[in-house]
Amino acid sequence: MTINQLQDNIIEDFSQFDDWMDKYSLLIDLGNSLEPLEEKQKNPQNIIEGCQSRVWLDAEMKDGIITYKGESDAVLVKGLVSLLIQVMSGHTPDEIINTELYFIDKIGLREHLSPTRSNGLLAMVKQMKMFALAYKAKGS
Repeated sequence: MTINQLQDNIIEDFSQFDDWMDKYSLLIDLGNSLEPLEEKQKNPQNIIEGCQSRVWLDAEMKDGIITYKGESDAVLVKGLVSLLIQVMSGHTPDEIINTELYFIDKIGLREHLSPTRSNGLLAMVKQMKMFALAYKAKGS
């Protein structure tokens, strides 16, 4: 599935709810379904700077495809991590680098998150793209 198809699926999932409390519940459920990181992946290199809560992101590339893993100590942020992993994981560095993440605005995340959470979300996206750039530069 392409990144845009995944984004469209998320938009559809969130559009089923009118109330933001229900959307927050969906985010929390997504976070709870996230596979926990191994302790060795919760290291200083994987911490996302600019997040109010602690967030770790890790990536690996195999056969030209990047797989992301992540976790947070805050339930809502864990849901945001889960959404980003859902969209970005399983794609090539070029696909990740060149994608526009329109689902964030379409589902109203930017306007319904506190400024610090919104900044944290942007920091996570930036880090995921930095991983993709690094893997592209390595060519492995």
